Amino acid sequence: MSASAIRDAVFLGEGSIQSLFSQAGHFMKYEFEKPKIKLDTGMLIISIDVDVGNKELGKINRGKNDTNVNRFLSEYSIGAIEELALPIFTTLFDEFEVPVTFAVRGQWLEFPNLALDYLLKSSIKHDIGAHGYTHRRFWHMSPEEAGIELAKISNAMKSHNIDPVSFVFPGNVIAHLKTLPKYGYVCYREYGDLLKDGMYIRRHNCLWDVHPSLYIEKHTNFSCVRGILDICISRKLPFHMWFHVWNFGQTQGSMQKVLKSLFYPLLRYAKLRAKSGELAFETMASAVQTVKARTDHPL
Repeated sequence: MSASAIRDAVFLGEGSIQSLFSQAGHFMKYEFEKPKIKLDTGMLIISIDVDVGNKELGKINRGKNDTNVNRFLSEYSIGAIEELALPIFTTLFDEFEVPVTFAVRGQWLEFPNLALDYLLKSSIKHDIGAHGYTHRRFWHMSPEEAGIELAKISNAMKSHNIDPVSFVFPGNVIAHLKTLPKYGYVCYREYGDLLKDGMYIRRHNCLWDVHPSLYIEKHTNFSCVRGILDICISRKLPFHMWFHVWNFGQTQGSMQKVLKSLFYPLLRYAKLRAKSGELAFETMASAVQTVKARTDHPL
């Protein structure tokens, strides 16, 4: 095994056995769990965390922000992977005409970069949400510090004429929820794992929790995900998949391998089910609008 393959095994998600156990556990959970919501059709929501965006941030922060991003890799390394991966995944979703939520780090928006330009010029109406300003955990902040962080995000977004309404907490650590509406946020993604993941969207005070259903990484099996999507469709539930763009290896080849084994067959299958009227593609933002429009949905 090469050094790069060993590094991949260490930091890129769970190992294959643990991942298969998690996927099977999620399938059994959704197969027997009583639904908390019912929609007109099944709903597929995909959100993507952009932890750094490009390697320039690693240079500017001089390694001082590394521990806020990843336990094993530097901010520079994550940024380099994301710089390679973002155009690949944006092209993928544009090709299938599937809108997704890109939760981006505010500091990334302050640097000219082709990946951001490509995303902003996409013909698909993607939801560009926020993923912190420096990827610092919000539970380490005072209310005043959280407000400063959110104000910095707003300023960075406004420079690109973006008004974000979706928020994904760095590290999926939830804190200072009451502060989000003050800066225009309507929804967020809750913390999730095998026990806490679910297929539902619910109101949480002034915000909407677009709840996570499954974390995707390089060992994720297409058949398992298709089985969960079938449950979503048959029960008319929202299925919210999420991932980091660095979850699939450090090279274009490793990323293309996962696209071929997982994303292409999954999106082809989902498009067929959507064509028959059984499934809708939504972003975090549009999913909330759809649920809010349902007058029979309990708040």
